[in-house]
Amino acid sequence: MPIREVNNENQFQTELVAAGRHLVVVDFYASWCGPCQIIAPHFELLPEVYPNVIFLRVDVDECAELAIDQELTAIPSFMFYRNKKKIDKIQGIDINALAEKISEYAGDSDETDELLEIAAKDDDEDHEDYGEGLMNLNNLISKDESACINESDDHPLSQCLTSKGGGYLQSDFDEQLIISITFKQAVKIQSLKFKAPMQMGPKNIKVFVNEPHMLDFIRAENKTSVQDLLLNARDLENGTPIKLPIVRFHNVRNIQLFVKNNQSGGVITQIDYMSFIGSPLKPIT
Repeated sequence: MPIREVNNENQFQTELVAAGRHLVVVDFYASWCGPCQIIAPHFELLPEVYPNVIFLRVDVDECAELAIDQELTAIPSFMFYRNKKKIDKIQGIDINALAEKISEYAGDSDETDELLEIAAKDDDEDHEDYGEGLMNLNNLISKDESACINESDDHPLSQCLTSKGGGYLQSDFDEQLIISITFKQAVKIQSLKFKAPMQMGPKNIKVFVNEPHMLDFIRAENKTSVQDLLLNARDLENGTPIKLPIVRFHNVRNIQLFVKNNQSGGVITQIDYMSFIGSPLKPIT
């Protein structure tokens, strides 16, 4: 659903009534405001990421009384409404902070709690505390739908998705890998974590999201990625989580990683453990 421009108070109230219990996010901006112009292109992408959220824009010069009624103190400001009531606001041009705030209010908490409980009952592979609402998503991986190109027969993908030891993923003919991970339900990925030998661990990785088919090496090399990662050996040794821009990894069913090379430039790449940190996503229907 495209972003709608609000022209007056009556239209604003009509939009809130029509939205009902759906989350409404309103961008209060001005045409002369530099920070407003900076964040505008990013704000325009949000309806694709959050299809069940209503997005509105209000020009404070055209709707001055509305801005006053809503107690606007700075621009850009993003205000959040549900059931005609204002529930929160955020100011400034931090698109990741805005996306996190939207995720906080857009999710169905009952469903999310249920999924968290299911995942916890499974053998949790990683017991680290990643913060409120975050978890190791490996238990939500559909292993039958996940695969790896150029994996060794003796050291396949499945061996690096558990932290209990007893195996690892290793490349076969050369250093490159294509890893395709499919989740049982849509997830929000906040960061990735790799553990690997300092010399054999991956270095440059291209990340793709929700591709209709598994990529091959030629397409992965030539296709524009959602995110490029450059890993360093110390992060691999420590298993340091690598944060991702939340807007690009909010509604993920499938994630594919093209490992281009390893830390030493050798012919064998090895990953001892790989995990996806985030939370299940249940959009409002």
